[in-house]
Amino acid sequence: MLGVVSRFQLLSDAQWALIADLLPARTGRRGRPFSDARAMVEAIVYRYRCGIAWRDLPGVFGPWQTVWTWHRRLAGDGTWDAVLARLTAAADQAGQLGWSVSVDSTIARAHQHATNMKRLAGAGSSYTFSTSEPPDHGLGRSRGGMSTKVHQLVDGHGLPLVIALSAGQAGDSPALLPLLGHLQVARPAGRPRTRPDALRGDKAYSSRAIRAHLRARGIKAVIPEPADQAGHRKRRGSRGGRPPAFDPDDYRGRNVVERSFNQLKQWRGLATRFDKLAIVYRAAVVLNAVISWTRHLSDTL
Repeated sequence: MLGVVSRFQLLSDAQWALIADLLPARTGRRGRPFSDARAMVEAIVYRYRCGIAWRDLPGVFGPWQTVWTWHRRLAGDGTWDAVLARLTAAADQAGQLGWSVSVDSTIARAHQHATNMKRLAGAGSSYTFSTSEPPDHGLGRSRGGMSTKVHQLVDGHGLPLVIALSAGQAGDSPALLPLLGHLQVARPAGRPRTRPDALRGDKAYSSRAIRAHLRARGIKAVIPEPADQAGHRKRRGSRGGRPPAFDPDDYRGRNVVERSFNQLKQWRGLATRFDKLAIVYRAAVVLNAVISWTRHLSDTL
C-alpha cells in the first residue's frame, strides 16, 4: 500500500538499494510479524518532514508505536552512523567526495514537549556524537530560549560528514577539534582518511589553538581573522607576528554548509526539536544526511 500512495514515499528504488542491507531484516525465526524496513524508514522520514506527533502518523504506516520503536532502536545502536559511513566511503571511492570541507552550526529551538524532563546543565563542552545520552540532553538556554545546536562538517558539495549536538548556548569553536577527530572515511585498503585538504570556517573558528592544530596536520585554514584579533595583533607590533594567510576566493565555497542547513530545516521536525533525547534527535539529523547522500550517489554513480 505504501508504494501506491506516492506522497508518503521519499526514497527511490536506487536510493533504497544503497542502504537496505544495513537495516534490520527478517531472520526466519518464529514470533511477531516483522515490519517492512522500507516502510518503517519512510514513516520515520514522514514524521520528521511534517513535524507531527508520533501518534499522528497516517495509518498507512501501521501502528505508530512500531515506528517509534524502530527509530529508538536505530538511534541507540548507531545504525544510521554506520549507513552514513558506508555512503561517504562509497562516494570517496567514486571520486564524488570533496575534501575541502566546511564547518558551521545552526540552532534548533526546542519545543516545550522536549524540555519537560530532568537534565544536568553546565556541560557546554560535552558534544554528542554517538549513542551515549549526555546529562544535559543537548539542551541549553540561549537568547531564543531552550534550544539545541547542530554542528556539521560537510564536504565540498555540502553533504554532511560528521554531525554533533550541543546545548544551544555552547560555542562553535570548541566543537571543531572533536568534529575533525570523528572524521573517518574508510578506504578499500589501508587506514581510513581523516585529514581534509582544507577547512573553511567563519570568524567564530579563528583561534590560535585551531590554527596551530590545522597547521600541524597540514590542513589549509580558510578562516578570516576577526577585527578584534587583528587589532590586538597590530598593537603588539613585531611581537604580534604576521597576519594569518586567508584566501577570499576559496572562502566563497563555505556557503555549501549554509545550504546544507537550509536543506536540513526543510524537515520541520528538525527545524524545531520535539524529541526529549539528544540521541533520538541526532539520529534524525543523521538520517537526513543519509537521504541527501543517497540522492547524490544515485544520481552520479
